Amino acid sequence: LVTGYSLGKAQRIIANLDTSIGRIYTHGAIANMNAVLETQGVTLPETIRVTREVDKSDYPGSLVIAPPGALNGPWARKFSNASTGIASGWMTLRGARRRRAVDRGFVLSDHCDWEMLNTAIAATGCENVFVTHGYTSVFSKWLREQGYNAHVVSTEYEGEAAEIGE
Repeated sequence: LVTGYSLGKAQRIIANLDTSIGRIYTHGAIANMNAVLETQGVTLPETIRVTREVDKSDYPGSLVIAPPGALNGPWARKFSNASTGIASGWMTLRGARRRRAVDRGFVLSDHCDWEMLNTAIAATGCENVFVTHGYTSVFSKWLREQGYNAHVVSTEYEGEAAEIGE
């Protein structure tokens, strides 16, 4: 049972799997995102949505991909003997895997570096930039100095802190 965010990270995991490993099951949130992406032309390997109808004896030896929030909830209990893992950039930090109480940690970050982020913003040709997490005040100040109309947008996003169990 490996966790990754439902939009983006889960698809990166799925797209890069060696499909000869066997069946790949997905949590409903990931299956829903996959379906939307596939209507937009994104090709992903075949996965099976975890439902009540799936026989629990089918899971051993398979890979199950779920969002991080599902790991410690009732949904994950159906995989009682599963080895657990988390795919996150936070796995580069000492102790992150232990704090999340998972068996394995896989380093996979959703973030780009400073140069890539600024290049991406410039490539859009935008005038307005809304910064939502990370070093929001520092980055929006930098962007304003570069001539962008940049603003911090406060959100309830807790992704990084939630991922490492803080």
